[in-house]
Amino acid sequence: MLQVITSIEDIKQRIKTFKEDQLSIGFVPTMGALHEGHLSLVRQAKEENDKVVVSIFVNPLQFGVGEDFTQYPRTFDDDCKLLSKEDVDVVFNPKAPEMYPDGFCTSVVLEHLEDRLCGKSRPGHFRGVATIVLKLFNLINPDIAYFGQKDFQQTVIIKRVVADLNLGVNIKALPTIREKEGLALSSRNGYLSETEKKDALCLYKALIRVQEMANAGVKNAREILGEMEKIINNCKSARIDYISIVNPETLEAVSEVQHGDVAALAVRIGKTRLIDNIILMVLIAFFILLA
Repeated sequence: MLQVITSIEDIKQRIKTFKEDQLSIGFVPTMGALHEGHLSLVRQAKEENDKVVVSIFVNPLQFGVGEDFTQYPRTFDDDCKLLSKEDVDVVFNPKAPEMYPDGFCTSVVLEHLEDRLCGKSRPGHFRGVATIVLKLFNLINPDIAYFGQKDFQQTVIIKRVVADLNLGVNIKALPTIREKEGLALSSRNGYLSETEKKDALCLYKALIRVQEMANAGVKNAREILGEMEKIINNCKSARIDYISIVNPETLEAVSEVQHGDVAALAVRIGKTRLIDNIILMVLIAFFILLA
């Protein structure tokens, strides 16, 4: 039966009982407004762990001035119904004043990684992400934590925090879940009108074009990015925040595309900012190995 816990002291006690019983813990951190992408993480966690904890916390630290913190969808009751159907053990739903009490002044700073891609237009965002995830890891003490590939930069940063701070958490990134036409599932998709949802498919079309060009042996990143821009700019409601092809570990932009590089983009469709990415499978590399 799903247990909802709202206080730090109570979650610490619950986790203590799990650990005393030598039960493994899978953890899925979320901001709620759950969709099939979140549930895919939950199902994987259920397969691989004795207990599953899901956090639902709209983290104010990762929203900048003028961003959608107050408008961010909050559907807690519906979220709990979904998680109950998935046989999740615990939902941790703390309040901001307890997570960030008066006088709170500590944060996780990541040199270089937080200033690239989404970090350029959202200063301080990943500092807020890294800080809340570290706090949650300290409270939940999970064996495995699950993230979606759609938030690729976030996952890279969390893996870096875990490695740098010697945290005993295995981080797993699972494939992006998409609608039938290709739009990546996101809690922010609810902001889109039906027309905007159709326009938003330009992100996926641009990423598919990248893969096609890589398959055809095109390695020049500037040439590929130019094709992506054309696809996005053909959509009148779309405004590009960034388009980039980066190294999957350093997030540095590459000039020549290699197998495993990541094509990532952020685009505003109307007032809604959407992100997406694809890990490039450069088939020519395999042909060379087989020759």
